[in-house]
Amino acid sequence: MLAPERSEQTLKYLELLSEKFPNQQSVFTEIINLQAILNLPKGTEHFMSDLHGEYEAFLHILNNCSGVIREHVDEDFGDTLTDREKADLCTLIYYPREKIALVRRARQDSPSWYKRMLDQLITVARRLSSRYTRSKVRKAIPHDFAYIIDELLHTHPDENNYRVRYHERIIDSILETDSTEDFIYSLAELIKVLAVDHIHLVGDIFDRGGGAAKILDRLLRCVHQRTDIQWGNHDLLWMGAAAGQPACIVTVLRNNLRYNNYEILENDYGISLRELVSFAERTYKAGDSITPLVKAINVMLFKLEGQIIARHPEFDMEDRLLLDKIDLDAGTVTIDGTSYPLITTDFPTLDLDHPYELSEGERRIMDKLVYEFTHTDHLRSHIDYLYRHGSMYLVRNGNLLFHGCIPMNADGTFASMNCEGTWRAGRDYMDFCDAIARRAWRDHDQEALDWMWYLWVGYKSPASGRIVKTFERSYIADEATWEEPMDPYFEVTKEIPACDAILREFGLAPGTGHIVNGHTPVKTIKGESPIRADGRLLVIDGGFCQAYHPKTGIAGYTLIASSRGMRLKAHEAFKSVDEALTRNADIQSETTRFDVPKRRLMVSDTDTGEDIRNQINDLRQLLEAYRSGIIPEHESA
Repeated sequence: MLAPERSEQTLKYLELLSEKFPNQQSVFTEIINLQAILNLPKGTEHFMSDLHGEYEAFLHILNNCSGVIREHVDEDFGDTLTDREKADLCTLIYYPREKIALVRRARQDSPSWYKRMLDQLITVARRLSSRYTRSKVRKAIPHDFAYIIDELLHTHPDENNYRVRYHERIIDSILETDSTEDFIYSLAELIKVLAVDHIHLVGDIFDRGGGAAKILDRLLRCVHQRTDIQWGNHDLLWMGAAAGQPACIVTVLRNNLRYNNYEILENDYGISLRELVSFAERTYKAGDSITPLVKAINVMLFKLEGQIIARHPEFDMEDRLLLDKIDLDAGTVTIDGTSYPLITTDFPTLDLDHPYELSEGERRIMDKLVYEFTHTDHLRSHIDYLYRHGSMYLVRNGNLLFHGCIPMNADGTFASMNCEGTWRAGRDYMDFCDAIARRAWRDHDQEALDWMWYLWVGYKSPASGRIVKTFERSYIADEATWEEPMDPYFEVTKEIPACDAILREFGLAPGTGHIVNGHTPVKTIKGESPIRADGRLLVIDGGFCQAYHPKTGIAGYTLIASSRGMRLKAHEAFKSVDEALTRNADIQSETTRFDVPKRRLMVSDTDTGEDIRNQINDLRQLLEAYRSGIIPEHESA
């Protein structure tokens, strides 16, 4: 019976549930279905971070599922196919349209080739589909061939081989009706969807490489693949810019000009730089090591940052106020009592009496840029996606995911931050950061917008965690001034106690849970390991960005969590799609296995399993309500 103290509330809920399950038979059926799902293998999760606009490499890893496709092909065909034949099949799965076009140009597109490829694709798809419910597989099948593919995936030999002959006749009909190519496209897409159940992107889609917009366009099209994002500092920067924060906007311009990524601003998002370029050329001198355009952006940035710092003493960033420390006559800037020579004294818009006020020309430029960033539909759709699928952190299946750090003190305790008058630390601080970021997009109030800039660059920002020396790196030749102190998190989490404290803070069990973050490239070339504190911390920034390949020695990591445990794949650099097509060139990956379970993990071992058990409990209460007559049964719709 229902507990008296909560019967009224529970009864209302059960009455709503009865609309979906109107009688005992429908409840029985759903309980049986859910119990069966609990005993399926856990879905495969892939974790990646710091993509930084490297679209082609990201697309190839999506297509080859971080090497998982090749593993399945090897298992399915063993020695029955040669290495070349298996590589051809993999390339067909990765790039079906391009591969078929290549085969056609080589005049190898015979009916026997198409039939052989269809049979091989169905074999791979059938193996992968066995890990899911038939209902889930049906939802993932491209609509145009849903019935036919469903039949082929569930065709098995019988006593008289009727089903096998039925299968063969379907294949023959596909070939006869000239629908083979579209069918191959659909099977290839289904295989990629089934190979990876969930994708976690642990921050920094934007900046450095020029393909961030293409990455987000691709993610928007991944309707059958579950994806979540933990915001990185570069993502938060763009989110702040799209919400209209001027310092974030200027920083976005500076970052993309630094990496020569004009195309994402002008071609992808339609943001014109013509007026800014014209202003810079009229105002600043050419011939220095810094171009007029970069000079203009730098000065506007430092002025806007100074205004934020003045409004927010709680950010504790007064040491970043350096424009008023410039002596133009001496050509120096004074930092902590030491004078350093400037590499240029070209500061025509700097009023030393009011150093952090924009000039009239700068205000005009900023008004135009704010309007453009807040009124481009393409950018808005991408930022909407980041908000809908993203968060500051995620706790899932025993793993804690965030991009940068949990601000800490040197003794391993959580550092506190003044958040609109309330001191917060640990999970409470992370929750505040998540809420303030959403408020900036929803309400556009100055307080929240200023926090977006702090989340990008602040020492106690969980997405940044360092003192950023943009001014010194721009204007001082002495590299000793460039050093950027890091939050103690990055040092103390090399040891077990700090990691255990973080896991407990987020409700995870030390010794079984994992912290997964990116942000700081792992220099494997210098012997650094991504697996730290006895496996409690996994740092998966391996340097997707080409600029970091010489520093890291690899070209990115993928962390894979499957029913058979966890493994880390270190990727070599991706050459090109053309190389993949003509030479079957794949991204080669080195695999490190760890945290291997004693038994295979099932859905019952996951967060989804806990949700299903709660659903079963609710259904049992509904069943009891039907049996006791509290809720009347109805005929199924």
